[in-house]
Amino acid sequence: MKKLYSGIDVSKWQGNIDFNKVKQSGVEFVMLRTGFGRFKGQEDKFFKPNYKGAKDAGLMVGAYHYSYAKTPEEAREEAKFCLSIIEGKQFEFPVAFDMEERSVALLGKAKVSEIAKAFCDTLEEAGYYVSIYANKSWLLNYFTEEIFQKYDIWLAHWVEETDFPKAYGMWQYTSDGEVGGVSGRVDLDNAYKPYPSIMKEKGLNGFKETPPKPDFSAGQKVELQNAPLYATATTSKVAARKTGTYYLYDGKDFSGRYRVTNSTSRVGKAPVGQNVTGYVNVEDLG
Repeated sequence: MKKLYSGIDVSKWQGNIDFNKVKQSGVEFVMLRTGFGRFKGQEDKFFKPNYKGAKDAGLMVGAYHYSYAKTPEEAREEAKFCLSIIEGKQFEFPVAFDMEERSVALLGKAKVSEIAKAFCDTLEEAGYYVSIYANKSWLLNYFTEEIFQKYDIWLAHWVEETDFPKAYGMWQYTSDGEVGGVSGRVDLDNAYKPYPSIMKEKGLNGFKETPPKPDFSAGQKVELQNAPLYATATTSKVAARKTGTYYLYDGKDFSGRYRVTNSTSRVGKAPVGQNVTGYVNVEDLG
């Protein structure tokens, strides 16, 4: 797979971070720990300053929540706690469910998968793109096939080349990295999906959905209904109102306005002043 972004993941254990130096080192995104569990007081005390510092430095961010839930009900409570921490923030990268507690693994594949599903579904219902973080052994031994079909995976496998046989969107390939701005060792990650565009286009993780840009072309027929017509692209003065069939003169967008003409024979012809009827707002092109 082709790597699209380089990143790190951090928590309170990294202490104070100089995110400007992190960015200068070539890091593009940071996964921030929100906290662990489901109770008040378990928020990572560095989450808020890390979020602000990373954003201020121009870094893209994601988040992860450490779990020790042993039932789907507890996982849903963890999800609600996580949502309370990330409320009002925007994440270009996934919000991940971090599963690595041995006592949870001992519950077996079916129960572990139910727990993961409970957390992820709760986050998805709230409008977030989720992934599941776990190491290679966990992923291969404690999750049903349904999990891989439904959710993105953030793989932890500390090797030079992973042989993990299933699809994954991110790979944490070492815990022994060195990055400017971080004291001591830090986890290093690669991302293989265009997460920022996914979040923004689909309106996930705190972003509003981006409406598709109209595909207008020269000569396209448009139906106007008492639409205001303007003499230029910038004037606020309405020159006339038009109803009927018109045609886009050249399909060019002038700050949300398009030039129209009243005949296909005039489309694209010069001089403009003799062939363009006027400018119409994009929202009036029925």
